[in-house]
Amino acid sequence: MTNRVFSPVPFGRQYREGLTVLPRHRHGAAYAALVTRGTYEEAGDAGRFCVRAGDVLLHTAFEAHVNRYGTHGAEVASFELPEGEEPVQAWMRLADPDAVLRLAERDVIAATALLLASLGAVRPRPGDWPEELALAIRHDPCLPLGEWARARGLAPATVSRGFKQVFGVSPHAFRAQMKGRLAWRALLQGREPLATVAMDAGFSDQAHMTRTVQAVTGLTPGAWRRTGRTDSNSCC
Repeated sequence: MTNRVFSPVPFGRQYREGLTVLPRHRHGAAYAALVTRGTYEEAGDAGRFCVRAGDVLLHTAFEAHVNRYGTHGAEVASFELPEGEEPVQAWMRLADPDAVLRLAERDVIAATALLLASLGAVRPRPGDWPEELALAIRHDPCLPLGEWARARGLAPATVSRGFKQVFGVSPHAFRAQMKGRLAWRALLQGREPLATVAMDAGFSDQAHMTRTVQAVTGLTPGAWRRTGRTDSNSCC
């Protein structure tokens, strides 16, 4: 089956020109992005991060994000993560990036293992309200958006416009995609009936879940159950 949903991960080193924006896109593979030079902002399913040389962003399969590159651009080295790798925190820091890069010239698998073993946590900075909303949706994919906006004295139109400007998608679409990822994980971790998975993930019905999971992962829930795999290689 040919999958046109995802952008390929550019493994190895890649340079992005300064003052450019890579619109919201979704990758089918889990990977680590090591910033080797420059700065950029990433805003996506895992959060909003302003990264610099030595920072590492860990991405699970089927995450989506927007990238905005700084004045002088950025160089990033991407490494495929082992199947089933589940980062506890998306934004990390590497004390000796050069050691990983030198090893990668000889053995990419060993370099990936060294990178994962050498990571240190980054203390997140306080975010603005679009980041707060993204975090709230990640914690509760059924979050009532209107109530959230009213509690902060924000008009729904302001919330929709401001959130999309940062994350490249409306809060409603972001919430739906979080539900899709939640359902996808549940499908692979248990054997509950599909209707139960849909209800637990906050979908109105099984058909809605099927459409969303397929849009987010490239396969229907039934197809994922048949593959029994957590990586995207089974759908590409």
